[in-house]
Amino acid sequence: MASKIILHLPPLIITIFTVFLKIQTTTSSPQPPLILPLISQTLPHGFVSVPTPSSRKLSFHHNVTLTVSLTVGTPPQTVTMVLDTGSELSWLHCKKNQNIDSIFNPQLSSSYTPTPCTSNVCTTRTRDFPIPVSCDPRKLCHATVSYADATSIEGNLATDTFFFSGSGQPGIIFGCMDSGFSSNTKEDSKTTGLMGMNRGSLSFVTQMGFPKFSYCISGHDSSGVLLFGDAKLTWLGPLKYTPLVKMNTPLPYFDRVAYTVRLMGIRVGSKPLQVPKSIFAPDHTGAGQTMVDSGTQFTFLLGSVYTALKNEFLEQTKGVLTLLEDPNFVFEGAMDLCFRVRGGVVPTVPAVTMVFEGAEMGVSGERLLYRVGDDVGKGKDVYCFTFGNSDLLGIEAYVIGHHHQQNVWMEFDLVNSRVGFADTRCELASRRLGMGP
Repeated sequence: MASKIILHLPPLIITIFTVFLKIQTTTSSPQPPLILPLISQTLPHGFVSVPTPSSRKLSFHHNVTLTVSLTVGTPPQTVTMVLDTGSELSWLHCKKNQNIDSIFNPQLSSSYTPTPCTSNVCTTRTRDFPIPVSCDPRKLCHATVSYADATSIEGNLATDTFFFSGSGQPGIIFGCMDSGFSSNTKEDSKTTGLMGMNRGSLSFVTQMGFPKFSYCISGHDSSGVLLFGDAKLTWLGPLKYTPLVKMNTPLPYFDRVAYTVRLMGIRVGSKPLQVPKSIFAPDHTGAGQTMVDSGTQFTFLLGSVYTALKNEFLEQTKGVLTLLEDPNFVFEGAMDLCFRVRGGVVPTVPAVTMVFEGAEMGVSGERLLYRVGDDVGKGKDVYCFTFGNSDLLGIEAYVIGHHHQQNVWMEFDLVNSRVGFADTRCELASRRLGMGP
């Protein structure tokens, strides 16, 4: 598989959503819903000021994440895992070093079982891993995971018991990682590992057998909620659904286990972008898929579509918004449309609507223009357009980030292969589910 593939784009703004388990789970089927609160903590983020057109390297940080605290092994060891909808394999740091504060020690767990190379898990169920597994000298299944920021980690596949509020689920497959390289050791040291949540056969949500999961992130008071399983929420309006795109044939640039939807077009105000409809469909290599990813902050479009959106937004906001006087400034390496907003009051601007098969998602107001703050050296009144150019990131895909999912109830329905969403006030959703004050 080509090394050019990037299946998950690490996020750009550092926000951590800490998750604490509230409802006890059981191992019986079907699973009762599991409801978790989200608490947002914003950390400093980086930026890239581009002096020349050729300087396009993005300084990645990860992760804009959901983290869940649980216990693993016998006797249980407490771990904190990043919840990642863009990854399949769950993994834990299993070897302590100077950059890792929290690890899982497999030697202390009597229920820990390494996975041999000859097992069905190693030979068959790892088929969607971007980097093929191998066999180590001890005949154990060896996995390597890499990310777009050059971070990589490797170790052996294994099984152990994962506990949620005292209730255990034995036989969960994960990676027990003992080596690797991190581009951001300070942040990586804050967690024990990662919980993969995509559609792959080894993802956590697949192994646990949850039919769906949902989340809702507030854009104002740093609250939110994460829900595993099916729950009847009478206060939530009807969801609009768009089907997930299925690709049975492996293609070099297509992630078959991502939450891929069909983007049909984009409007600015009431005016559709004048671009060929074919530009929104993956090509014969799989490049150009549209992925919904909670681990990415903003939304990124292929270069030609981004340029058309940028030009149309500029045309419709003439006399309303004032362009930043530095034409070479690019926020987070991929967002080159920034404005000077005097007084910090964003004027009314036309909404941008993403049109999917069967559903639409409108982006307006604060979700459309993001205040970058003093840390970029441009003053407090600089706001950037929250759509970016994926060409500047070196990826060949559309990525719908979580900033455009704020105050939207997002449902990932694995059984019916669809994503649903509905506008709502997420801080109220949290309170109704008993998560907020």
